[in-house]
Amino acid sequence: MSSESSYRGRFAPSPSGPLHFGSIVSAVASYADAKAHAGEWRVRIDDVDKTRSVAGADTLILSTLERLGFEWAGTPTYQSHKHSRYLEIIGILLARGEAFHCACSRTEIRALASSHNDTLIYPGTCRQGLPPGRQGRSVRLRTPNTISTVTDRFAGDFEQNLATEVGDFVILRTDGLAAYQLAVVVDDDDEGITHIVRGADLLSSTPQQQLLQTLLGLSRPAYGHTPVVFGEDGRKLSKKDAAHPIVLDEPLPVLLKAWSFLGQVNFDADNVREFWREAGRIWCPARLPILPAQQGSASLQTRP
Repeated sequence: MSSESSYRGRFAPSPSGPLHFGSIVSAVASYADAKAHAGEWRVRIDDVDKTRSVAGADTLILSTLERLGFEWAGTPTYQSHKHSRYLEIIGILLARGEAFHCACSRTEIRALASSHNDTLIYPGTCRQGLPPGRQGRSVRLRTPNTISTVTDRFAGDFEQNLATEVGDFVILRTDGLAAYQLAVVVDDDDEGITHIVRGADLLSSTPQQQLLQTLLGLSRPAYGHTPVVFGEDGRKLSKKDAAHPIVLDEPLPVLLKAWSFLGQVNFDADNVREFWREAGRIWCPARLPILPAQQGSASLQTRP
């Protein structure tokens, strides 16, 4: 896909299983938005968490995207190839005092932590230094006690106080792997991503990512979050649960179903190529469904 604008988007699935319908909805929104801007669209395999990666899942994901008519610029990138880059960034944050080593186990945190919306808030045990005789198990970022605002292209403004609603969050895990929040902001900057379109389940993570971008002097993409697909049990579809893998015998109906879920104007297409030609022309973010309460937060101010 050639770029006629400064727009560069991306789709970044984790290789924990085959793409399900919820993944396709996110990919369709991201790709349609890129096409509507005559922009570039890239694919990244977010496999920083090796414990969740399933052998061969990345190949299956890429072949599924190809079958559905997605075309991406360049070669797909892999987070697992960038471990040393993440460690370098974490070292910078530690040296500047913006991050600290933490010795706490999950059991210790649960015993002392308060909670907010079912999220345990780190109690700050190691914020001023490791307790005597303890060694660091992870690295956490210091979070400010201020309100952060995400201006979302689709969902409206989202406000969050990282200190009271999240706490000092992990950027290097106890297994020595970089945490997702750190990896994703480094990757987006390294790859020159300007626009991110993804599911609303990641909206509450955006203030953490924006804090890292500010501290590291990284570029800040424009964010747009779309409604998440829930199963009949009321839970978000998940690859790790093998939830609702898509059937690719007929790819066009899959795309049309995702398009309809996104609230877009229905149209006729004879094949996948025709679908994408028209989808890029008539994509309208204003038609996206308003996020339901469970996909946002009490601090989410949705568009009128």
